[in-house]
Amino acid sequence: MIQKKYFEKAIIQFNAIDWQLLVFVILFLDVKLAFKVVAVVLIYALRFNMKFGLNLRHSRLPIFYLLIILIGLLNYFFSGGFHHLNYTLTVFAGISFWMLAFLAMHQVKLSIETQPAFVIENTIVAFFIINAICSLVVLLEIIFKTGALNPFLYQGNYQEYFMGTGDYIKGVSFDTSTTNAILNAFGVIFFLERKRPLMVLLCMSVLLLTGSNITNIFLSLALLFVFIFQSNRVQKSLILICCFLFVVFVTKVSPQNNQYIIRSLNHFEFGASNNNQNDLAIASAFTRNKNKEIEEAKERIAYSYLDSLGKARAKHQRSFRTTPLGIYVIPKDDINGPTFQYRSIVSSVEKNMFFFINAHQNSLPLSTGRKEEKNVPGKIISWKQTFNFLSAHPREMLTGTGIGNFSSKIAFKASGIGMAGSWPSKYKYMGKSFLHNHLDLYLNFFSKPDGFHSVVNSPASVYDQLLSEYGIAGLAAYFLFYIGFFMKRINWRSFKLSLIFLLSAFFFFDYWFEQLSIVIIFELFQFLNDKETLSTT
Repeated sequence: MIQKKYFEKAIIQFNAIDWQLLVFVILFLDVKLAFKVVAVVLIYALRFNMKFGLNLRHSRLPIFYLLIILIGLLNYFFSGGFHHLNYTLTVFAGISFWMLAFLAMHQVKLSIETQPAFVIENTIVAFFIINAICSLVVLLEIIFKTGALNPFLYQGNYQEYFMGTGDYIKGVSFDTSTTNAILNAFGVIFFLERKRPLMVLLCMSVLLLTGSNITNIFLSLALLFVFIFQSNRVQKSLILICCFLFVVFVTKVSPQNNQYIIRSLNHFEFGASNNNQNDLAIASAFTRNKNKEIEEAKERIAYSYLDSLGKARAKHQRSFRTTPLGIYVIPKDDINGPTFQYRSIVSSVEKNMFFFINAHQNSLPLSTGRKEEKNVPGKIISWKQTFNFLSAHPREMLTGTGIGNFSSKIAFKASGIGMAGSWPSKYKYMGKSFLHNHLDLYLNFFSKPDGFHSVVNSPASVYDQLLSEYGIAGLAAYFLFYIGFFMKRINWRSFKLSLIFLLSAFFFFDYWFEQLSIVIIFELFQFLNDKETLSTT
């Protein structure tokens, strides 16, 4: 009888899901651009609707996306960009990203307008459960592969996992683990508002597994604000449980992550620990494009590995002993042995970076070492580059340098180096202002060993993109017609404010509009909240 009751409840829940919206969101979040395009084409084929309801005062959708496209087109025509085929294709690709984001937002809004609020909420629950399952399956695969119940402490296999285990927890999007972390940070806030403890704990658990320090910091600040100003007793209890889970994770599951944070904060200069000397030797060899030196560096590593392996085996043989009862004791793995030490592998993209640096040495003062910015993270340098450039070119302060000319995913993509996906080599484009500033900065840090590959060293930022490529007009359009749109009908006790804070904070660390991932979930939550607010007034 009880089983029948739960089965009937499950059927009701299953039927109370907007399956079109769920499939659309999953496809649109996929890291592959082709899946995003398919998602938009499919959803418009199923429910074609072009009634956007746009106007300046009472717009149904934020007009920010269209204003950005307009600014980009004005720059394109006034700068004479149409004379250059490669740049024309770059502009077309950049506009396509903005249009995909706009069309996806319209379909999300359409779902919320045509479906009851509880159906949308059930759809969101289903999405996060599917995302959690995808994340946990990957974790179980790692556990099975390593034989360690806690792979965050497993240092074998050249520390393939260890504190980088979270990098593999990418969720249903198969994008970076940071994307998964941010989605679950949004989920924590969303389900906390709705007092759904199991979903709060599920999202918090997946978030912690990704090991995203930046996300943990910003979510902690948001939860502190909610705890003080917006929560009741039940919600305060859930926040405290989330804090407890965080403490357990950083002290028991992945304690080395704390050491990484401290090193990142205290050590920005170009140096390396003893463990990274071989990495630097290989990176230096590639940078100078000396094949002979590369082989010598690899040979030294190989000899060092063989010598260490021989010593480890000899040590195990000497330590092989028996107990007083005659039972053989098998020696444990030597934690100081070579297979437990980190090994950096130079990827094909990194090789492309090294070769590019060699071919453009006169244009890359940072990555060639002619100019140094010691003890300064790349994020700070990138903002200095942007302000210095705009100060020296006041004509471009109003509408920026143009799409793909200074700081954007499309700028990196069109360069053809492979850092942001593939691009036809025949149609590569690289603006001089991008080459001399943010590309040089990126190559400076990300052509070095993995320890330098941090978000604090990346120039990627939505604000930097808007200011440099769309000028003050683009930045104003964002604050007035995007953030301003969602700030309507908001008060200090609204959880919308916490979501806006999170999104605004994350926008400092990537080109999230062009990533076509976390923004659509943010908009889904905002539109749903607006609908529920209107229904209660």
